[in-house]
Amino acid sequence: MTEAVVSRGLDALGYIVREGSLARVTHDFQPVVAAARERIPGLFGARLHSAYVNGSIPRGTARVGRSDVDLLVVLRDEPTEADRAAGRAMIRTLDAQFPQIDGGGTLLFSRARMLSDLERHDLGFFVACLCTPLLGEDLGPDLPRYRPDALLARETNGDLALFLPRWRERVASADGSEASLRPLVRFMSRHLVRTAFTLVMPRWNGWTSDLHEMAAAFAAYYPARGVQVRAAALLGYEPRGDRAVLSSYVDDLGPWLAGEYARVHGVKARRPEDAQP
Repeated sequence: MTEAVVSRGLDALGYIVREGSLARVTHDFQPVVAAARERIPGLFGARLHSAYVNGSIPRGTARVGRSDVDLLVVLRDEPTEADRAAGRAMIRTLDAQFPQIDGGGTLLFSRARMLSDLERHDLGFFVACLCTPLLGEDLGPDLPRYRPDALLARETNGDLALFLPRWRERVASADGSEASLRPLVRFMSRHLVRTAFTLVMPRWNGWTSDLHEMAAAFAAYYPARGVQVRAAALLGYEPRGDRAVLSSYVDDLGPWLAGEYARVHGVKARRPEDAQP
């Protein structure tokens, strides 16, 4: 049974309500979800524990020709590079078959990692509150309830400083074409808006995945940066290949946001992959 949302994505006890449902998938995107459900078992076989769809499609807000398809696949063991390549290939196939989507992505993790103490307030929160079950046994009941508190803020987005050097490399290596820059603008815009939102989430006391609502919540507490984040929300939905935008992200907004996040909430617990070059 779906829990009732009382205010700002929370239930009557102040816990974040799981967003999304297969019942909310609109007619245009139902074939995309059905195709993903059909293909995933063939890629991973008995190693598959469960699969989920997240993002605008299960929230019922996806837009034809503009929204991407986001999938999470949980395996019974650790995913390999071959597994990740298979996930990317599946997305390319779906993108070519269904013009109603604009790309997408497949995240792959092991069940043990999803349920680990280290990931309790990051990947655990992600699957319990932001992902809609598609196949297999839902991990949600094995995870705690979540409040929009400082711990959740730190462990979801307190690692922006680690990403910025990699982002700069991606911007520098990208050619000037729309095809090369546009996906970067969309990805970085969304990441920065979500980070800006979770910076103020405990004070705002709620949850939303709508980029415009996120930007508005942030702007209420940081009006001097509000214009930048509102503009990033627009580009998260309507990206354009603009290198100047990317430069402003990696040289101005991103470093400021990383610093303020560390000051307010601290730094996210390190993961083993954080030490990799």
